[in-house]
Amino acid sequence: MSIPNLISIGRLLAVPVAVWLILTGRFGWAFWIFVIAGISDAVDGFLAKRLKAQTELGKVLDPLADKALLVSVYVSLGQAGHIPVWLVILVVFRDVLIVGGIILSHTVGRPVKMRPLVISKINTAAQIILAAAVLGMEGLDMQIAPIVTPMAFAVAATTLASGGAYLVTWTRTIANSGNGV
Repeated sequence: MSIPNLISIGRLLAVPVAVWLILTGRFGWAFWIFVIAGISDAVDGFLAKRLKAQTELGKVLDPLADKALLVSVYVSLGQAGHIPVWLVILVVFRDVLIVGGIILSHTVGRPVKMRPLVISKINTAAQIILAAAVLGMEGLDMQIAPIVTPMAFAVAATTLASGGAYLVTWTRTIANSGNGV
């Protein structure tokens, strides 16, 4: 078990803690857990490259921990009434669409090698900024309410663009790999 993988496991174990903190109204603590998780993501990636400790487990564990935390924070903030439910549904649906596309492509014998798209990276950054802003606003009394609604619409736009881009990528890849689906 490598140090980067242990850090990713720690980030994964932070998910239920973050959810509990949000649902019990401890937004300040949830903000700091979210920030620490973000820092740990950077640290484990740096260490994996620096120590040449990149593993097949890490290639799955790192994005799993990231997605589990981000989706769980969105669902929790939506449940607590701090992020619009329509946005939570959109964010979760995009991730289900991506996972479903990967499973489908493997099931039909045409696995699609997925690489993060630029719009997907922009979308993830926007999701992180919005979640951190809402947690900071609610838990640390940050006076940033005017940016939350525009950020929610930015997250929605990039989520739609990213989901659409993945659909186009899968459709082209599967269509060009043989008989189609």
